[in-house]
Amino acid sequence: MTEADVPAWAALVVVALAVTGSALSLLGAFGLVRLKTFYERVHAPTLGATLGMALVLLASIVWFTTVERRFMPREILIGLFLTVTTPVTLILLARAALFRDRTENVEDTPRKG
Repeated sequence: MTEADVPAWAALVVVALAVTGSALSLLGAFGLVRLKTFYERVHAPTLGATLGMALVLLASIVWFTTVERRFMPREILIGLFLTVTTPVTLILLARAALFRDRTENVEDTPRKG
């Protein structure tokens, strides 16, 4: 099967998922630019990247499953890896920034409680 033989419904689903996922990733990038403090900025790209990545990978699964006429699981492994590593990276960055801010007595440090 070539790209020209892909059914119209599959092409529309792939386009919708890919465009929506890309838009969410772009929205996360805008959040990175627009928000003021590090603690605000760290959330927008993480959430946008995770959901955007999931939709783009879902589009890839639909496309390659339709073209190859068999299930293609490699995107699931990519999604699993990114879903696990993105929140862990967020937590490590936030803890490092919080430690730095507390040791330097920065005023806009989030307080416990």
